Amino acid sequence: MSRIDTLFAQLRSEHRKALMPFITAGDPDLEFTTAVLRELISRGASLCELGIPYSDPIADGPVIQASYTRALARKVKLAQILEMLAGVAPEVSAPIVTMVSYAIVHRHGLEKYVADAQRAGAAGAIVPDLLVEESGDFAKICRKADFSLVQLVTPTTPRDRALKIADGSTGFLYYVSVTGITGERKQLPQSLIDNVGWLREQTPLPICIGFGISQPQHVRQLAPVADGLIVGSAVVRRIAEASQKPREAVLKEAGDYVASLIAALPPA
Repeated sequence: MSRIDTLFAQLRSEHRKALMPFITAGDPDLEFTTAVLRELISRGASLCELGIPYSDPIADGPVIQASYTRALARKVKLAQILEMLAGVAPEVSAPIVTMVSYAIVHRHGLEKYVADAQRAGAAGAIVPDLLVEESGDFAKICRKADFSLVQLVTPTTPRDRALKIADGSTGFLYYVSVTGITGERKQLPQSLIDNVGWLREQTPLPICIGFGISQPQHVRQLAPVADGLIVGSAVVRRIAEASQKPREAVLKEAGDYVASLIAALPPA
């Protein structure tokens, strides 16, 4: 079992759900990324997603795209991110997964990426632009290493294709709540709960919902059908203020925000 398998097995045994914040590595710098990971996990985040900056991100909205642009402008490299991760991962209680473009994985080398990321303490990778038809080789490498490969299902994914994606995924399945790009939203589609409910009946994998989640009411609405909820843009937007406010204040604001979402999860 991977660390993510172990996490969700424990959460299910305790009748709890996961809250999973996303942050961009290197925005505004890797030292602050380390501090944010420590802060959010200390506040109760079950798992953290660490975005690897990429010049052509898939489905990311303006907030996350801007954070990638800032990190790339500082010339943050994958090797530096993994070095940072190796320093913080042993100190925190929650698994950390990389959100990474397959172009980066392919350029680094499939086996080498898994080995290097795992050595740095990463528990898996979310690869949003990896087509299920092309995922076989990487999926085998990940399974052999007990390194979770998380893939995405969207509202427009045909059901037969969604089943193939679930079969090729490990750790958990990332369900995209809305058609379009990431970003904070006031309302989520009414069909979301039914779609996730159908998918839960088709796969034993935990299902975590992301895109658009930003308010405690979203957490209360979706927690009954999800194993975990992912929040990205709302966290990244708060971290973006690190260049304009004292960093301790930014850390506290991000931590308070994540804690407010965790407080909206149903009690065990």
